[in-house]
Amino acid sequence: MALTEDNKNQFVDAYTKVLLTSWSSDEYSQRLDSDPRAALAEAGLVLPADAKVTITRGSAEPATTEDAKQSRLDNQVALYETGLETGVFEFHLPSTPQIDTSELEDAELEGAAGGTCCCCCPCCCC
Repeated sequence: MALTEDNKNQFVDAYTKVLLTSWSSDEYSQRLDSDPRAALAEAGLVLPADAKVTITRGSAEPATTEDAKQSRLDNQVALYETGLETGVFEFHLPSTPQIDTSELEDAELEGAAGGTCCCCCPCCCC
């Protein structure tokens, strides 16, 4: 049974909330492992009481392109649709993204900070 576009959007919103919350809260992440149905419900994914839920974390290789990210999301939507039909739900949670928090060098900041105006009008607002 295919999801309507509205139901798909609701699923994607809730799944995104699960990802973000699990990446930012160790407590929530632990609840996903110990009581996945309740943790998923907190994010808006209410599953049937008799559903079997499997949470898989991490992946062999990170999705670095937009196409790869969309493909993973499409796969998760398909797994959710399968779960609605079979009562067996699989949720794949990618590893927490690593963010580079290193300091920028002065030369890197110069390239990022506005710089010169190349328009010919006197207002310099374009």
